[in-house]
Amino acid sequence: MNIKFISFFVVTFLIFPLFSGAQINETQAEKEARLQRELTSVEQQIVENEKILKSTQNQSASLKRDILILDTKIKTAQLNIKAKNLTIESLGKDINQKQEKIESLEDRIDRGRETLAQIMRKTNEVDSVSMPEFILKRDNLSSVFSDLDTFESVQQSLKVTFEQVRGDKSQTEAEKDVLAKRKNKELDARAAIETEKKNIENDEKEKQRLLTLSKGSEKTYTQLLADRRSKAAEIRAALFSLRDSDAIPFELALKYATEAQKSTGVRPAFLLAILTQESSLGKNVGTCYLTNPTTGAGVSVKSGKTFPNVMKPGRDVEPFIKITESLGLEYSKTLISCPQSVGWGGAMGPAQFIASTWMLFKDKIAKAANVTNPNPWNPEHAFIASAIYLSELGARSGSYTAERNAACRYYSGRACSTTNINSTYGTQVMVKADTIQRTMINPLQGLI
Repeated sequence: MNIKFISFFVVTFLIFPLFSGAQINETQAEKEARLQRELTSVEQQIVENEKILKSTQNQSASLKRDILILDTKIKTAQLNIKAKNLTIESLGKDINQKQEKIESLEDRIDRGRETLAQIMRKTNEVDSVSMPEFILKRDNLSSVFSDLDTFESVQQSLKVTFEQVRGDKSQTEAEKDVLAKRKNKELDARAAIETEKKNIENDEKEKQRLLTLSKGSEKTYTQLLADRRSKAAEIRAALFSLRDSDAIPFELALKYATEAQKSTGVRPAFLLAILTQESSLGKNVGTCYLTNPTTGAGVSVKSGKTFPNVMKPGRDVEPFIKITESLGLEYSKTLISCPQSVGWGGAMGPAQFIASTWMLFKDKIAKAANVTNPNPWNPEHAFIASAIYLSELGARSGSYTAERNAACRYYSGRACSTTNINSTYGTQVMVKADTIQRTMINPLQGLI
């Protein structure tokens, strides 16, 4: 391969179009405008329906009122589904275009790398020849100067090509980030649609039950109200399990979660689902005591099995001892998590913070709980600690993907993926959150 061909190859790479996407035609522009108009109209209808729902809920309890509430909720859910479908339709083109652009950039990077490789190979050939040898191999002095100019041009092309590849790589990463956000938005919309479908199904069943009651007497409706109050009382009194702490009534758990929401923005159902998941995990993993602060070894409270890795020395043992001493507890008789199949145990209380992380968040927890010395095994403090951490992990937004990824990070320090175990953890948390919201929180909030 000669130097002139390399120069031609470089120029060809540099002037190659970024990607061959055609300009959006008028039909596509009209379609986008129509989708936006439809979405705006649907959103306005949703706002009006919510006003009607709020007004209706403030009326005195009656069969007629309850049926109207359900009709309004069903209509609102249907409008929400329509709005989300419009969003998905609008996102579809953007996602395809972003994907095409990323593929084009990646092709361009591959071409750039090949160009760099060939230039560098030729440059090494030139560098391996001494100047006297280089001059003696030329027919005349004119060709010497001509080749020297060409070599200098190749060196400049090497620099330009390198900068182009680096720029393309940076742009590719930016485009991938935008694409991921678009895909998350689409996933959020699909998750919302599934939720609304469940809402419609449940509300339709309740509506049919009320229509059947309307054919009876007012006494039957009075009994229905009594049944609802009885169910609400059962939910409030039901024990809410916590890891390494005594269970508390669900009414108190919901109170703590609602208070935590005020300062963190994390919705109660999601927070309660996280703590439920940790409690379930505790039943499988077990609870331990730290017996050797030097090595971090400990013993299972239930089985008596010894573990060499109950708590990591150098990171958690020292702060753990400080935490227990400040609370008047003996470290060797204070419950912590046993290790799983890999890694270390040592997480504390319902929130399952390791000691070093608790110390990082201690001031924030103390301020939110309005206490001087927060206690990892105190349910109220643990709720606040979990909510603060989840908020910083992105759960504040309340979207499906944000909450699921926050759950995965809470568990493993990494966002959800399609292959590892923390993805399963995140999915299970979201299922629990939906169940808690639908079967426990909604009935207590008077939602039919």
